[in-house]
Amino acid sequence: MKVSLLDLKRQYQGIREEVLKEIEKVCDNQSFILGENVANLEKEIAQYCHTKYAIGVASGTDAILLALMAIGVGPGDKVITTPYTFFATAGSIARLNAIPVFVDIEPETYNMDVDKLEACLKKETRSKKSKIKAIIPVHLFGQCADMEPIIQLAKKYRLTVIEDAAQTIGAEYKGRRAGSIGDFGCFSFYPSKNLGGFGDGGMVVTNNERLAEKVRILRVHGSKPKYYHKMVGINSRLDEIQAAVLRIKLRHLENWTNGRIEKARIYNRLFDEAGLQEIMTLPTASADRHVFNQYVIRVKKRDQLREYLAKEGIGTEIYYPVPLHMQKCFRYLRYKRGDFPVSEKAARETLALPIYPELTIEEQQYVVNKIGDFYKL
Repeated sequence: MKVSLLDLKRQYQGIREEVLKEIEKVCDNQSFILGENVANLEKEIAQYCHTKYAIGVASGTDAILLALMAIGVGPGDKVITTPYTFFATAGSIARLNAIPVFVDIEPETYNMDVDKLEACLKKETRSKKSKIKAIIPVHLFGQCADMEPIIQLAKKYRLTVIEDAAQTIGAEYKGRRAGSIGDFGCFSFYPSKNLGGFGDGGMVVTNNERLAEKVRILRVHGSKPKYYHKMVGINSRLDEIQAAVLRIKLRHLENWTNGRIEKARIYNRLFDEAGLQEIMTLPTASADRHVFNQYVIRVKKRDQLREYLAKEGIGTEIYYPVPLHMQKCFRYLRYKRGDFPVSEKAARETLALPIYPELTIEEQQYVVNKIGDFYKL
């Protein structure tokens, strides 16, 4: 049996006619940039995320970058985030010649450790000339970070909170949707996301009218009206074809999300029944609603297991094999091995298994059985 890490073809078969019809309309209209579909998708995403405003951009990376630009982050400023995340989180900070400041994660959720955040803030703000401007908590793998104390700390130190919600559209924390809790929420529509397009795409959401307008201006080279520039922006626009596809997919998102949650429950039951001692942890769902963009386990002999599963036709992925503080491009930050032990341990032990709404219970049983077979060798 072959079980792909993600099988988008199955999803596509259920919406194929709808998608092709809407793409044909866009082609017939020949309106490709910031048109009707983008405007409607922005309204629909804002409504879905329980925010007042949403601004379509070219990628999840640009969503973070534009949020940072909107609050004036620049050379020498500092932004706090975690080292256990996709590169774009810290990369967007560095692109503005600002300084990423890392704090470690919780071992259970892989999200920002609030106690370590508080310790970092106390250390970094001893000087009255502190350059810290923002905190970017990452909602990893499909569940929100512990946002209430993060917001409290941000208010205490007068910092902006930018939620990296690339993997968590529809996730909830104490009754609030991911992206609606901080000053900004940043989403990715990369094809592998729970709401994925047919290429790159992203969205910035906010409840602040002034910040929303600034992001709108920055995404079109900083111009308003056209050809008149009060600031230097970038070219980052969500195109009409992506918006048309995403509008169709958004209608199915709740059903797909519930499907992912159910697949996670099935995995949990199958692993419990298998009684595998080598599975050190299953995903911890501490938030109100974990939407399982990834189903990540901790295992012994992770790399050997992954190689074995590949031979048995099972797709897996390692998110993330090298924490950001140990990436070559960030050597200038002068972090060293051991500075963030929880992130480093997660990088050595975690493995993402196939999870998507169309995954069958037979396929899940096969995955669990093969994991069991490996540890019997």
